[in-house]
Amino acid sequence: MTASVRRRKPAPTKRAGDSRSPLPKAPTGIAGLDEITHGGLPRGRPTLVSGGAGCGKTLLAMEFLVRGALEYGEPGVFLSFEETVDDLVANARSLGFDLQRLSARRRLLLDYVRLEPSELTESGAYDLEGLFIRLGHAIDSIGAQRVVLDTIELLFSGLSDRFVVRAELARLFRWLKEKRVTAIVTGERVAEHLTRHGLEEYVSDCVILLDQRVGEQSATRRLRILKYRGSAHGGNEMPFLIDDHGVSVLPITSLGLAHQAPTAHLSTGVPGLDEMFGKKGYFRGNSVLVSGTAGTGKSSLAAHFAEAACRRGERCLYFAFEESPDQIARNMGSIGIELAPWIRRDLLRIHARRPTSLGLEAHLVAMHRLIDEWRPRVVVVDPVTNMIAVGSETEVKAMLARLIDFMKLRQITALFTSLTEGGRAAERTDLGVSSLMDVWMLVGNPESNGERNRTIQIVKARGMAHSNQVREFVMTGHGVTLVDISRRADGSVAIGSARGAEQRHALAGRAKPNRSHRAK
Repeated sequence: MTASVRRRKPAPTKRAGDSRSPLPKAPTGIAGLDEITHGGLPRGRPTLVSGGAGCGKTLLAMEFLVRGALEYGEPGVFLSFEETVDDLVANARSLGFDLQRLSARRRLLLDYVRLEPSELTESGAYDLEGLFIRLGHAIDSIGAQRVVLDTIELLFSGLSDRFVVRAELARLFRWLKEKRVTAIVTGERVAEHLTRHGLEEYVSDCVILLDQRVGEQSATRRLRILKYRGSAHGGNEMPFLIDDHGVSVLPITSLGLAHQAPTAHLSTGVPGLDEMFGKKGYFRGNSVLVSGTAGTGKSSLAAHFAEAACRRGERCLYFAFEESPDQIARNMGSIGIELAPWIRRDLLRIHARRPTSLGLEAHLVAMHRLIDEWRPRVVVVDPVTNMIAVGSETEVKAMLARLIDFMKLRQITALFTSLTEGGRAAERTDLGVSSLMDVWMLVGNPESNGERNRTIQIVKARGMAHSNQVREFVMTGHGVTLVDISRRADGSVAIGSARGAEQRHALAGRAKPNRSHRAK
């Protein structure tokens, strides 16, 4: 695994007369976790990570050690009471962590203590002196600054005297503090208690609760900081993901309004639509929503926007949730939008995936990762409403808010399409996300005179003058084209065949000779 060096932020300077001192923290290196803990876990103190089976306790603890060794120069000891060393090595390899290499470099020490409850006999006094000697030797042998004990229940599984158990638990946590190691102790959640013994959460300086739920046939992992002595922290539940890159926490509290507001404009890709925005197009960094029923031209407008970015030499990342890249390229080619050349020049990447293939958190992490790796200037999400298949409306809206905030901070101009159901109020989106957007356009295909014709209108465009007209547009061999407005005598707008008839009538009126002048 390639080590990446992260520079530590300088300690904040004290103000005159300020007696406060920040709590020393050990950064975990886990994406998002350092953000919600405001810097990491309490340095030199124990942290309890509690949760049910399969929620990710061991993997989070292991990544804490690996990141510490690779990125912060802090060796670690992993003492397991459940999995053998070979099992730990194999499991960590699936995340890209080479534990054997770290062990060979004396950056990590793995140890397994076999404890079988059926083989334990309760006799005489019980204490942890043997564990202290063994763990102390491991810490001293590599100069460890981080320690993981996984899982604590097995250490006392053969004891029935709760007073002895609690006394030894308290002594273990004091011993860890005396050794000045930053420790994670994992525990199995039992009913209303965070652990089987119900004491660990009280003697721990920090408690992290992990949870895994299944709803609508989709599993979601959640993380919450229950307590953190001496430090502010995010208290909300945060979705987190475990994939081949490790653990990624998606902090809802990271939503902010600190992004800049550029004044530069960029084209929509449709000349007539640019004119509706004062011949300027969108502000760079805007979030744009195009909503409408099926067949109204949302994807065509999105393709125009993507092609315009490529023509400017800017990278565009296109997230498609309905069609394959080849199908999108073929369909857009039928209206003169050629996407294949931009794909070959690596200015356009179409990332196509069914929404149901991943959970919401996995989709968000994948989108973050692709954006960070490729650094596009323009992003298209088509259509965002398909995410409702893997989450509730509230969850999808929260996910979209985090995505918008993420792209605004990077000055990425994003266009989202949203499918609305027929018969619904026109000025309403299925997810209720229009308030998150800087620009909102409605496209429709109203029926009149036995035909359907496409229309577009700008509902809002923050910070810029824009047209208040409902304009008709047609699909041609050169893409989307807005047609000239044709008004009837009563002032109403004629569209479709009625527009053609009105224009012919007007031409006939202008061509008719003036009978008031007699020939001389």
